[in-house]
Amino acid sequence: MSGALLVVGDVVTDVVAVHTEPLTPATDTAARIRTLPGGAGANAACWAAHEGLADVGLLARVGTDSADWHHRALLAAGVRPRLVVDPAVPTGTVVALVGGDAERTFLTDSGAALRLSPADWAPALLDGVAHLHLSGYLFFADSSRELARVALRAAVARGVPVSVDPASVGFLAGLGTEGFLAAAAGTDVLLPNEAEARLLAGLPPDAPAARAAAELSRRVPLVVVTRGEAGALVAREGAVTAEVAAAPSRAVDTTGAGDAFTGGFLAARLSGASAVEAARAGCLAAALAVTRLGGRPV
Repeated sequence: MSGALLVVGDVVTDVVAVHTEPLTPATDTAARIRTLPGGAGANAACWAAHEGLADVGLLARVGTDSADWHHRALLAAGVRPRLVVDPAVPTGTVVALVGGDAERTFLTDSGAALRLSPADWAPALLDGVAHLHLSGYLFFADSSRELARVALRAAVARGVPVSVDPASVGFLAGLGTEGFLAAAAGTDVLLPNEAEARLLAGLPPDAPAARAAAELSRRVPLVVVTRGEAGALVAREGAVTAEVAAAPSRAVDTTGAGDAFTGGFLAARLSGASAVEAARAGCLAAALAVTRLGGRPV
């Protein structure tokens, strides 16, 4: 299998603040702060291109404030951007607070990102496309959720496989798991992390990730659950079929690990790899991602 990848998702401006000491309320905490291009959908597209996929497109919505900057960054990463410029709302912004353990906490202003609408879609976007990937963030606002449904239905009608990254436990809880799964019905590949998998499977936070993966694979043909340093699980038809080990690395910032996994996984799949081989490729990309600030390869 080969061909183009189309990602529909989010482009945001990341403000990454790495602090080695705990945050001190009501005063200063020293940090290393960088402003970088980001967004789960955009990051995944950039990683897919970085991992060797020659034709990667991205549909997203940005504000006039930084449209040119984001456009140039995507082109430089090997991605064909189709950025809808919103005249009323600025580009989304995410403040990522990264502690000494490299784990991150996000403060998210979605801005223009979730104002994508069916009017931004065109059937021709699927011409020559072998796979459609939808960022889960699209499902958390009415307008962008309807756009995701339109794109998903169009892909299914053409026989184009679709993958979804659920994106956020916090937003999933707000929308409701059944609402999310209903909106994503028809998806071929689900790429949650283990916390998202447990929530979507209706299991408690301490339930085994393998159980969550198995349960979800009764509803989606292929489920690949990312587990950070524990690697990934591959599940089909109600059973875990493979456990893939993580690649060794020294983490600096885990902000882009999941997006890198998605990009690496999809690039490998579109190059003909099996699901297990693609999960290994995703783990390798994630291991590289955590060694640098932000969510992009460069």
